[in-house]
Amino acid sequence: MANMDKFAQQIHDARRPLNNISMQAELIKMLAESNEQATDILAAADKIIQYCQQCSEQLQTMQKHR
Repeated sequence: MANMDKFAQQIHDARRPLNNISMQAELIKMLAESNEQATDILAAADKIIQYCQQCSEQLQTMQKHR
């Protein structure tokens, strides 16, 4: 049981920076949307958000199957 609690805590700790990255990427996206020549920045921000969401989903799956 202690191993499960430790594993759950590790997943929680890993998810926290992912959420921070995602929030920063969304902020970049909002700022870049006001600039018509920012298509590359928008695409990069979208990818960052997508990868963060995928990683979070993978961590959730790990937590369920542990």
